[in-house]
Amino acid sequence: MSDPAFPEPAPSNAYEYSVGDLSRALKRAVEEQFGHVRLRGEISGWKVPGSGHAYFTLKDEDGCIDSVMWRGQRTRLDFTPEDGLEVIAEGKVTTYASRSKYQIVVERMRVAGAGALMALLEKRKAALMAEGLFAVERKRPVPFLPTTIGIVTSPTGAVIRDMLHRLSDRFPRDVLLWPVKVQGDGAAEEIARGIAGLNAAQGFTRPDLIIVARGGGSIEDLWAFNEEAVVRAIAASAVPVISAVGHETDTTLSDFAADLRAPTPTAAAERAVPVRADLRAGLAEWAARLEAGLRTAGRTRAERLAMLSARLPRPEALLAARQQRFDDLSARLPLPGTILDRRRERFAAVTARLPQGLAKAAADAERALIDKSAPLRPALLARYLERRDDQADALWRRLRREAVQALPAARRDLQQRTQRFGPDLVRARLDRASDRLTHLSRVLTSLDPRGPLKRGFALVETADGGVITSAAAAEAAGRVRLHFADASVDAVIGGDGSSGTAKTSTGPKPAGKARSSAKPKAKAPGQPDLF
Repeated sequence: MSDPAFPEPAPSNAYEYSVGDLSRALKRAVEEQFGHVRLRGEISGWKVPGSGHAYFTLKDEDGCIDSVMWRGQRTRLDFTPEDGLEVIAEGKVTTYASRSKYQIVVERMRVAGAGALMALLEKRKAALMAEGLFAVERKRPVPFLPTTIGIVTSPTGAVIRDMLHRLSDRFPRDVLLWPVKVQGDGAAEEIARGIAGLNAAQGFTRPDLIIVARGGGSIEDLWAFNEEAVVRAIAASAVPVISAVGHETDTTLSDFAADLRAPTPTAAAERAVPVRADLRAGLAEWAARLEAGLRTAGRTRAERLAMLSARLPRPEALLAARQQRFDDLSARLPLPGTILDRRRERFAAVTARLPQGLAKAAADAERALIDKSAPLRPALLARYLERRDDQADALWRRLRREAVQALPAARRDLQQRTQRFGPDLVRARLDRASDRLTHLSRVLTSLDPRGPLKRGFALVETADGGVITSAAAAEAAGRVRLHFADASVDAVIGGDGSSGTAKTSTGPKPAGKARSSAKPKAKAPGQPDLF
């Protein structure tokens, strides 16, 4: 029996749905109403499980919606989504019946704008800088002249052609190209694999320098070089890396991680190798400076050797002093004959003081001694001379040994110094000396005062040898000497300009006489007749 306070509801004819039917009906309704929508929001909770699908939430200040992006669409993204990035997603809204919630299946997604990309870029830059990937002390010097250069870039663009052309103009080098995509889906992974692959090369294929290059473009076009995978690959490279991405105003995170940043790919090629012509000119200049230095050093050492040689005593001087001392000592030694004469005088003085009988006995003994010593005297003298010769020989050998011991050091020094100069330098110096001697001989010939005499000129001198250079000087001298090429002529100059007696000579004395056809001047009182 029912409670009157709570009456039973009246029977309804409403359609009764099952849970599955209602879920499917809601799914159809939502998909028909929101089959294609575009949402702007911030990514939150981005995760990619082993299936490769991406699950995340799009939110703003007013709400949020669960989102899913299947693997095929996710791999075609040209950027790496992460939490906090504002994006514009396109897809359809659907329901997920197992959890009674709605979600959006994202088919395409892009960054909301440059501002969002720059904010993401600054955030990533700060994180990588905190790890020390951009530290200056990590950067290595670029090799001056690499043997092989590895280039990671697109094989079809104008970048690789410009770089190869510039390398060929400056200094041709072996180039190893690793072709990659420089923008779009998977570009960052290919660039990172290219850098790692060039580092893993062995033997002659291992490059000494890696250039990561791309032409200019928008921030979206260059975004692959801001990806963390590329930055970490550059930082981990054992080979020095030059980053040449975009134009001069473009800056990517790859530039901060690389060992050297080039404003353009062409500038990277210029900084990779020097100009061969400049190197040749520099080498020629250094060679000239080295040769001049060697010549200067050679002259300096030759002068020093000459000074040292001049200070060394000559062997004859060393022996002369010892020979003089030997002669002095020899002069002080008494001769054997002198010794015998002194002994004989002393013996005679002693015997004179003896009695007659003893004196006669002493005289007999003296005669007997003289008779017996007569044959010994030449032997004693010969022995004395032989000992003197032995002493002289010993002294000579000692002096010669000292001289020989003093000379080898100077001889070795001279030999070492002369070995530094090759025959070409000596020959060149001899040629210069010969040319200078030839020039001086020509100058001497041109300055010889007797040279013009062979061409018909004459040299006029006074009687005491002074040179006359004017007619007035000749009249004042009166008597002159004319020097020709074959002989000399003495002449007297008259007051009216005529010549007087002339004498021909081949030396200082006149060799003959000649009379001039001019009328002589009247002689002065007391002057003898010259004719």
